[in-house]
Amino acid sequence: MQTIEVATSSRTYNVHIASGLLPRVGEIARSTAGGSRAMVVSNTDVAPLYSAAVLESLSAAGYKTDIHVVESNETVKNMSELALLLEHCAEAELTRDDLVVALGGGVVGDLAGFAAATYMRGCKLVQVPTSLLAMVDSSVGGKTAVDLAHGKNLAGAFFQPRAVVASVEALDTIAPDLFADSCGEVIKYGVMSDPGLFVSLEKTPLTESRDDHERLEGVIARCVEIKRDVVSNDECERGLRQTLNLGHTIGHAVESANEYRLGHGSSVAAGMCIMARACAKRGWCDRDVAHRIEAAVAAHGLPTSTDFDADTLFRHAKADKKRHGDTMNIVAIEAIGSVSIKTLPLDEFRTLIEQGL
Repeated sequence: MQTIEVATSSRTYNVHIASGLLPRVGEIARSTAGGSRAMVVSNTDVAPLYSAAVLESLSAAGYKTDIHVVESNETVKNMSELALLLEHCAEAELTRDDLVVALGGGVVGDLAGFAAATYMRGCKLVQVPTSLLAMVDSSVGGKTAVDLAHGKNLAGAFFQPRAVVASVEALDTIAPDLFADSCGEVIKYGVMSDPGLFVSLEKTPLTESRDDHERLEGVIARCVEIKRDVVSNDECERGLRQTLNLGHTIGHAVESANEYRLGHGSSVAAGMCIMARACAKRGWCDRDVAHRIEAAVAAHGLPTSTDFDADTLFRHAKADKKRHGDTMNIVAIEAIGSVSIKTLPLDEFRTLIEQGL
């Protein structure tokens, strides 16, 4: 098992990465979170596969358990579903000393995490990610949120978990298209911070290594280390943490314009390629950098662009959290492994999108 410590200004916790960890969730929760009651939050795809093992382990660790199951799609990340979950926590008589366990992908992690952040002004949270995207990204760092009608993740809180338990065998049951979708975030980490990781993905796409748990553990651990280093220095996204948004500003616009029918990782991959092409045209990076990013994305079966025009993407992007008044913060690509934050006037940002398309 690989154990990575994440130290932030609000809390220090461990991310555990290995196969066969689901029966140890209760043990890990007991040692890090305490409490007497646990609300497991999962979805209709994951719960039939893994909730029994997690509930059993929590019961064996002395928790009185309950489970809240939502549908398996992005649309459940909303205020109405959040209210239903909070009412369920109250009905189950959870106190602020008790525990919410997020068992699922990024949507479940965001919804359950925000519920934990707001229930009685904050109870305890353990993240048990079951998708690659959640393991490498959304379960670590404390971002929790739900979507509003006007945009993605517009209501949320920074709320660190007590532990993250990434049991790699859960990836064996992920559909191939969903596994590939998650690779968008993995490629992002390589472009952002680690040329060696990027080269390994160029050489052998992660989609060709689904059965190689050792490689998966190593890739997950490396992505978590990169995010740990960023989050430890900037927990609340005032500066350095914005680099984690590489591909996201345009990617979220792609996702929103598609009405969330295109996966988050695929949207980020398209957004990253659009940004890479725009950066190359502006001379911020070499054209070869953009070509390599596009090739790596395509090799993982992910989109390198979108059919939406610049005006549509600009309209959706203006609702993004990275907008500040009449400017937009973007993550510009300088080289494989090197990015920078730039602040653009909104009209220049729209031109950037057009250049990238």
